[in-house]
Amino acid sequence: MSEVRGLHTDEIEMPEKVQVAIEDGNVTVKGPLGEVSRRLFDTNLNVVKEKDSVFVVARTGRAKHRALMGTFAAHIRNMVHGVTEGFECSMKIVYAHFPIKASVKGDTFVIENFLGEKHPRSADILGKTKVVVKGDQVVVTGLDIEEVGQTAANIERATKIRGFDPRIFQDGIYITKKAKR
Repeated sequence: MSEVRGLHTDEIEMPEKVQVAIEDGNVTVKGPLGEVSRRLFDTNLNVVKEKDSVFVVARTGRAKHRALMGTFAAHIRNMVHGVTEGFECSMKIVYAHFPIKASVKGDTFVIENFLGEKHPRSADILGKTKVVVKGDQVVVTGLDIEEVGQTAANIERATKIRGFDPRIFQDGIYITKKAKR
């Protein structure tokens, strides 16, 4: 963090293949893998594009505004990483009692035969996130880290066991590698 013109700023340098558009608090980042858009607006912060960089500028020196400035900068960095490299989250299907059958149907992840249940459980797949099932591995990929992480959490939460001893019944689908930069 540096002082520019007496204001607190955070600079995010853009790679060559990345384009950024800022309009009325909406930040859109385009790259080789696609496009991600997000609303980043606060009356005490400005998001400004200059040449090959984006600056998040706090109008005041209050700690609250500097913290929010760092949050906005982190969101933009995640967007840039998403459109250049993407995010991936790995999950593992674990069962000891009844074989779990997992599949993707449209924008829903369907879990069948979980603990021998007759009715399938389901989890929502958010946004443009893609889910692939390979044997006992589930791979969640996408451009938006929040959509990838929330989709993985939805899948894990759908297999939460109620009414059984979790030390014995450890069946479920668990996150083994989180989506990180």
